[in-house]
Amino acid sequence: MIQIEQLTKVFGHGDARSLVLDRLDLSIEAGEIYAVVGPSGAGKTTLAQCVSLLERPTSGSVVVNGDTLSQLTEKQLRIARRRIGTIFQSDGLFGRRTAESNVALPLEYLGVTPTESRKRVAELLDRVGLADKAKHYPHQLSGGQRQRIGIARALALRPTVLLSDEATSGLDPQATNSIVELLKELRDDLDLAILFITHEMDTVLQVADCVARLDHGHIVESGRLIDLLSDPASDLGRALQPRRRHQDASAAASLWHVTYGETPVPADWLTRLAGELGTDVSLLGASIENLRGSTVGHATIAVSTVDPDRIAAALSGLGLHARLERDLPQRSLEDVA
Repeated sequence: MIQIEQLTKVFGHGDARSLVLDRLDLSIEAGEIYAVVGPSGAGKTTLAQCVSLLERPTSGSVVVNGDTLSQLTEKQLRIARRRIGTIFQSDGLFGRRTAESNVALPLEYLGVTPTESRKRVAELLDRVGLADKAKHYPHQLSGGQRQRIGIARALALRPTVLLSDEATSGLDPQATNSIVELLKELRDDLDLAILFITHEMDTVLQVADCVARLDHGHIVESGRLIDLLSDPASDLGRALQPRRRHQDASAAASLWHVTYGETPVPADWLTRLAGELGTDVSLLGASIENLRGSTVGHATIAVSTVDPDRIAAALSGLGLHARLERDLPQRSLEDVA
């Protein structure tokens, strides 16, 4: 697991002093993927570097697997880092090494015997679905395949923690989906704690158990993904499922934004709503999906002129949070950052 307490990182001195991380608190349990999102310059990459102590925090503590990293000697830190695997934005592979020799690098540095190394590398390549690419060089592989090789290398020393810093950035949707599915399998099979840093909100929906939004070095909102998406007051929840403008509603209709909450919502709620109100109800747009067995999302509906209190009460009775809108602006992470 990863336990971050009051983590602060300052670069420079005096007038050139720059506060990048300011007293962060964050906890990632084993078997959990925790996504950290935020605009460029929010401090996401610095956070990952501090967790592995590639950058030493100015103050605060980083505890990984029970070890307070900043209190370890250099020798102890080298040992502790073996339990931390890192997946980089660029795959970081050496172009003159084959896939198998890239994966073997951490084992070579550790002094593992060639026989044991070959066995471990074969297991890892098979684990990421690239056993048949062992002799290929990076330029012979697709972007998604190179990233899988990078993941295999990160797993070489049997880590309990994985740091993923924009690992899906620049990949096409199919490759992104394959990496996401692989990370979820690894979390489940190896009981990993995964810190997943990204700016891709769609990917967060696919992979994360919990999410935190970092803004100017502060965590301004965090929580379980399901809870954020079910909370109509959550800026982060709205950013994860952005709204679209709707121009096709009748001027005589009222426009409502509804959010699925914790109470089960009947699949035919639109029909029930129209029947209860005795008027037309139009679905203008929706983003609704099933995550971990729970239905989450939101919809925009137009309701022919009816008393707003009646509409709100009817929607609430169906398990939906409702808010009267007139024109729903599109939301993005930059809007709420």
